[in-house]
Amino acid sequence: MKPPLKAFIVDDESLARKGLALRLEPFEQVQLIGESGNSRDALEQIVELSPDVVFVDIQMPGLNGFELLRELQQRVDNLPAVVFVTAFDHYAIRAFEVRALDYLLKPVDEERLAETLERVQQELAPNSYQKTQQKLVNLVSEVTGQQGDAILEQLARGADISELNRYPEHIAIKDSGEITRVPVNSIEWVDAAGDYMCIHAAGETFILRRTMKELEQELNPNRFQRVHRSAIVNIDQVEKLCTRHNGEYHLVLKNGQNLKVSRSYKDRIKQLILS
Repeated sequence: MKPPLKAFIVDDESLARKGLALRLEPFEQVQLIGESGNSRDALEQIVELSPDVVFVDIQMPGLNGFELLRELQQRVDNLPAVVFVTAFDHYAIRAFEVRALDYLLKPVDEERLAETLERVQQELAPNSYQKTQQKLVNLVSEVTGQQGDAILEQLARGADISELNRYPEHIAIKDSGEITRVPVNSIEWVDAAGDYMCIHAAGETFILRRTMKELEQELNPNRFQRVHRSAIVNIDQVEKLCTRHNGEYHLVLKNGQNLKVSRSYKDRIKQLILS
């Protein structure tokens, strides 16, 4: 008789942990050896307990599911089988199916859970384990440095997972002998001023001595869009798009900043806002 699968649950929602634990009870081949609502605490417990399978919520404070997996990769020689648990859209998660990494949608369905456990047992078989390990490592290398929910959002829009790391997470800005690393996600908008640009991020303004075209090539076009010749905006920071009596379009950002939209860019802006 095979020993039971040792399982561990990581989810910051206590009801979600309890619900999954209850659904695991009927499966005699599974032994729940622990659970945690804190991803950093979970990391230490997983290292100590060495479960066979870990059910990981992707969207969590602290370490998200991807970051937790990255940390595990650095701490243990043999990664456990990983099942992502999320409330996110079904179609986005399909990207993980082809990588032999399973997923569960909240609320967890018992029939789907049975399929998942069967798949985990197959992946832990000696002839499959090394392949599964390598696929986990590949996934970590592809998504490291990004937020899990942002990755899933891009996948839902049709992005290929191999494209998600093309753009830098930080921009290095030199000023007076110092180099400041500005997180790209914190950038609200950028405007040109002569031979330099002003990057407005998290309430601060940084001076970058580069051309608008050079910067534009480093920013993800699904998130950053030029609104006229001398300005780029972070679409996630847009509160609303307004039409003036004279036919002009203006963007109002979450911080109250008002930006004019050139006619040549208004259709693209409307498309991004509505997507």
